[in-house]
Amino acid sequence: MLRRELALEQPDPGILRKAQRGDHHAFSIIMRAYERPIYTYVLRLVGDRALAEDLTQEAFLRVYQGLPGFSLRSRFTTWMFQVTKNRVLDELRSLERRPRSVVCIDDIAPLESLDAPFEQVETISALWRSVESLNVDLKMALLLRDVVGLSYTEIADSLEITLATVKWRIYKAREEVQAALVRDGVAIATSSVGVRSTVAR
Repeated sequence: MLRRELALEQPDPGILRKAQRGDHHAFSIIMRAYERPIYTYVLRLVGDRALAEDLTQEAFLRVYQGLPGFSLRSRFTTWMFQVTKNRVLDELRSLERRPRSVVCIDDIAPLESLDAPFEQVETISALWRSVESLNVDLKMALLLRDVVGLSYTEIADSLEITLATVKWRIYKAREEVQAALVRDGVAIATSSVGVRSTVAR
């Protein structure tokens, strides 16, 4: 569906150890490597560019502050998305308690459509609208799998849920996206694991 296929690489262990000791240059290397996927993930969750930029910076601040206690036996990317998820959930809970302006998902440039043929633009827009309509639990799992490229196990660790729950959420998310696209009259291809489109080929 939104699959990028390439999983995120882990940071160089030497650079990571330096960052853990407070080396700002080493941390800036790590931040540059992961800033785009983190920002993309947050943007798709909150639907607001300015807010996504702020939350991305705050997530990296939390990562930096937590690095000394990070165990090198764990996957860095899994832990990083766990930190990001917690910051986003804090913000979403806060937003629920106060009114905010609504940003149309069409105002967000689809990641995979930058060089897409013109005839795909409408399909891509419909796809992202259907993703936007998912509840946050389903959306987080789907984005981590089909956009970020984390494994099911990594997603379970990042979201702090069981592997079975991850699989169910992704299945349910793809099912709901597929149903929404059908309602919108968008032609899609399906497989046993869910929706597949031409968006991220």
